[in-house]
Amino acid sequence: MSIDQKYIRNFSIIAHIDHGKSTLADRILGLGGVTDARTGKDQILDSMDIERERGITIKMNSATFRYKTEDGTTYVYNLIDTPGHVDFTYEVSRSLAACEGVILVVDASQGVEAQTLANLYLAMEANLRIIPVINKIDLPAADVPRCLHLIEETLGLDPTEAIAVSAKTGQNVPAILESIAKLIPPPNGDKDAPLRALIYDSYYDSYCGAVMKVRVVDGALKKGDRIRFMTHDREYLVTEVGITAITNQPREELSVGEVGYVISGIKSVEDTRVGDTVTLANRPAVQALAGYREAKPMVFAGLFPINGEDYPVLKDALLKLKMNDASLVFEPESSNALGFGYRVGYLGLLHMEIIQERLEREFNLDLINSAPTVKYRITLTDKTELEIDNPAKWPDPVRIETMTEPHVRATILTPPEFVGNILALCQDKRGIQENMIYLADGKIQLLYSMPLSELIFEFYDKLKSCSKGYASLDYEASDYKDSDLVKVDILVNGEPVDALAMIVHRSRADQRGRQLVDKLKELIPRQQFQIPLQAAMGAKVIARENISALRKNVTAKCYGGDITRKKKLLEKQKEGKKRMKQVGSVEIPQEAFLALLKSDQ
Repeated sequence: MSIDQKYIRNFSIIAHIDHGKSTLADRILGLGGVTDARTGKDQILDSMDIERERGITIKMNSATFRYKTEDGTTYVYNLIDTPGHVDFTYEVSRSLAACEGVILVVDASQGVEAQTLANLYLAMEANLRIIPVINKIDLPAADVPRCLHLIEETLGLDPTEAIAVSAKTGQNVPAILESIAKLIPPPNGDKDAPLRALIYDSYYDSYCGAVMKVRVVDGALKKGDRIRFMTHDREYLVTEVGITAITNQPREELSVGEVGYVISGIKSVEDTRVGDTVTLANRPAVQALAGYREAKPMVFAGLFPINGEDYPVLKDALLKLKMNDASLVFEPESSNALGFGYRVGYLGLLHMEIIQERLEREFNLDLINSAPTVKYRITLTDKTELEIDNPAKWPDPVRIETMTEPHVRATILTPPEFVGNILALCQDKRGIQENMIYLADGKIQLLYSMPLSELIFEFYDKLKSCSKGYASLDYEASDYKDSDLVKVDILVNGEPVDALAMIVHRSRADQRGRQLVDKLKELIPRQQFQIPLQAAMGAKVIARENISALRKNVTAKCYGGDITRKKKLLEKQKEGKKRMKQVGSVEIPQEAFLALLKSDQ
């Protein structure tokens, strides 16, 4: 049974990490009758094991339910829960396109953080109605008057609309559901126009194939309709439509303004591209919906199976993950040191960590990640332009005319006492300060332009260390800027090891080369012969260490006697070592490759 669109409310919950989005979603679903004492569990919309263990949301999720307000009117609410981590901002922007309003959650003890602002701007860009909610009022450190002041001064929202709640205890949560009905507008759209439905997410089901999550903007979609995708013109027959209320619930049709799922026997999630518009084959729409910017990978790393025989398993595993995560890109790569693997593009370091953990868990693989790099743009002297995300493909410096590297615009919020430490850290990371704003709650907002390669290399850990955990970070890609970059090769026994090569700024080359050589000296076991370890920039060696040889005591069997016999044995040993050094190969343990990711500074 379809409902009049004026009684539909589509809304999303947005907030900084750990401000209580998923717990608030649990309470709202409990009040909406989606879960009860038997089916309810904490963070019910976080369906992946890894989300529940880490206590973070990675994939957005949705749920539809009916709610009767105090005046007796029944509304249909479509709730979309979103991630808070900066790596998954694209998931947030996608969910906002399916909504008319948002609940912006602010932690009563921590106040406004970097991503509270970032998500607020996303909602404002999408022209959505914003309801501020102050959560965690049950905490001893909660300060509601301060939060109301921040909502007015820093966020520029109406503090009289703010609702103070405790998602943990359920205190005052029904007031949010009443506010949604009053303040968030119903969806616009023409029921009689040709169908236009926006795909805001898709996932792969082994029984049904690709399942699309859609928001119907115009028209209606029924079981048995023939649909067409406006980007690639392929047609499919709809076998099932319905709504999601934790589980999928089939319906006869999805009408204008509704959010639900569509199954039509599509084999690959590649065909159900997020942001595409679905229309009817026999009555197509003229113009597609605006869609989304494609999620562009920012960090690249090689992914290699420790056991070479697992390469086909890794290939299948990546293809299966790509079915559920359209932002994942990969291509085959081979390394002399690590064998065959894939060069994988990620949205950030957390995304990289999660993909690797899912591959190891769900597909039982043992993997090595090479050092993460970013995508550099190079113009050669013959005016050819290259994009390089792999040090192995770095061209001869003589052929390079200009080099640029990606920069990000970083927003850091910090209490005033840590500003000195953070300014020093940002300067060390080649950051350029653009602005410094004193906010209403006494916090300071720092705006920096910073190379992405510096940001991915331990910046977040150091920021948390130098601010005792109080500073928060948000960043977005900005543009490419000229840079003086060099490739640093690591040579073991005179042989370059491709997996350890890295691209760094010239000012960092000596420091990073020295660091790595020192680390490798600890990690590579001693051999029967001396092993030189070198870091080189082209033909220039910038750091060197020797791993001294293991000396076998060949004169132990000589009890006294002629000294010339001992000398003869030692000379023989010396010759053997010389020959061994010429033909001996050095086995580098896996820790040496992993040392790149966690350098001890």
